[in-house]
Amino acid sequence: MPYGIANLSIVPLRIEPSDISELVSQVLYGDVFKVIEKRKKWSKVRLDFDRCEGWIDNNQYLEISEVDYSALMGCPQKLSSDLIEFVQDNDDQLLTIPLGSSLTGLSFLNHLFDGNSIEGLQPKSNLIETAFLYRNAPYLWGGKTPFGIDASGFTQMVYKLNGYRLSRNVEQQAKQGEALSFIEESEPGDLAFFDNSEGQIVHVGIMMPDNYIIHAHGKVRIDRLDHSGIYNIDTKIHTHKLRVIKKII
Repeated sequence: MPYGIANLSIVPLRIEPSDISELVSQVLYGDVFKVIEKRKKWSKVRLDFDRCEGWIDNNQYLEISEVDYSALMGCPQKLSSDLIEFVQDNDDQLLTIPLGSSLTGLSFLNHLFDGNSIEGLQPKSNLIETAFLYRNAPYLWGGKTPFGIDASGFTQMVYKLNGYRLSRNVEQQAKQGEALSFIEESEPGDLAFFDNSEGQIVHVGIMMPDNYIIHAHGKVRIDRLDHSGIYNIDTKIHTHKLRVIKKII
């Protein structure tokens, strides 16, 4: 089975092998994956971090050997920790990379990096500080960066930057962690999940102190949370119905 690493900043991961297909997620610089099907223009890949599957353009990744893939899997995860940074190639050209890009494969890509990074498990109190880095990022279905992000992509990236692994899909995330009985039991950094009229979980946000929540809805924003759900402080209406609060760490 072939393997690959993203050598570009933000690569679209699509449902179907087409440039106009819906975005499933994004492959950020340095992400590694298995290539489970390869065609003339497209490859179907499975990301190592969250096992999310989709199609990417063959021109938007670098194929690596199984030996290199195994070596990368054995390295501690190091991520870029600024909103935007740069790597430099052998021709002294600069490539921009977004917050949360993986720096583990720099040597495989022959790139240099001289910016700020983060690695290892961080204290739970650091989650809110990280979440604020994405504040006002526009909502983008399938997005994972400060330039466009969806609700579960936001929570996944905040946790990833602090050394914790969340699934990509909101329904999958809702199966992780320990359910709390009351809002009052929650701590900053816990995840709140919300469902629709059919009972399907469709949204997630990160709990803040004093019953506030930060979440991606139109943009990454801060709103109030009560027993009914999210109360939008601008429109003065409830926008999401609370289903459960989960303690992940």
